[in-house]
Amino acid sequence: MCKLFINADPELWVSRTHSLRIDGMVTSVRMENAFWHVLAELAERDGMNLPQMITRLYHESIDAGHDLGNFTSFLRVCALRYLELQLDGDVPRDTRVPIASLNADRILASKPCEAVMPKVITKARH
Repeated sequence: MCKLFINADPELWVSRTHSLRIDGMVTSVRMENAFWHVLAELAERDGMNLPQMITRLYHESIDAGHDLGNFTSFLRVCALRYLELQLDGDVPRDTRVPIASLNADRILASKPCEAVMPKVITKARH
C-alpha cells in the first residue's frame, strides 16, 4: 500500500508560498505543491489565474457568512472537495468544462449534509 504514496514525486509535498492581494491587503498562503496544482487546474477551468480564483473563493465564502480564520486550510479543503466531486462524477474530469457551467444547486442537492470526504475516512477505519 505505502509504495503507491512514497513513490510520488517528492516535489508534490514541498511547500511553496504565494503572496496575493485581497481587497488591498497583501496576504501570503503557504501550501504543498500538490494543493497548488489542484487549485491552479480549478482556476484554469474557469479562465482565471490563481490569485483571481483565490480572491473569488474568499469573497464568496465571506458573502456566505463563513469565518475564514484559517484561510490556508479552507483552500486545502477546496482542493480536496474538487477532487472528491470529480471522483463522484459530479464534476467532469474534462478540464475544458468550466465549473461555472455546472449546476451547483443540483450537485449539492444530491449530496447528503456531511463533512468533506467522510466516506474515505469511514472506509479507512474498516
